[in-house]
Amino acid sequence: MLELVTIQKLAAESGYTEDAIRSKIARGEFAEGLHYIKSPDGRIHFYVEEYLKWLKSNTDSSGLGRGKAKPKPSSA
Repeated sequence: MLELVTIQKLAAESGYTEDAIRSKIARGEFAEGLHYIKSPDGRIHFYVEEYLKWLKSNTDSSGLGRGKAKPKPSSA
């Protein structure tokens, strides 16, 4: 596995669109120097390991992402 990937590669592998990733950067959800770096030509490269840590930190112990409704118990 590569240590660093471009936004395009991250989008293809993660299911997020490139626009969604760029929006997360703009909102500060991804931090430069921690989650990604910029190459000398300005291209953004994500640290795969840090992206995965971010992803896992946004999932609670039930396996559901934050903000998602938990399934209703069946009334059987």
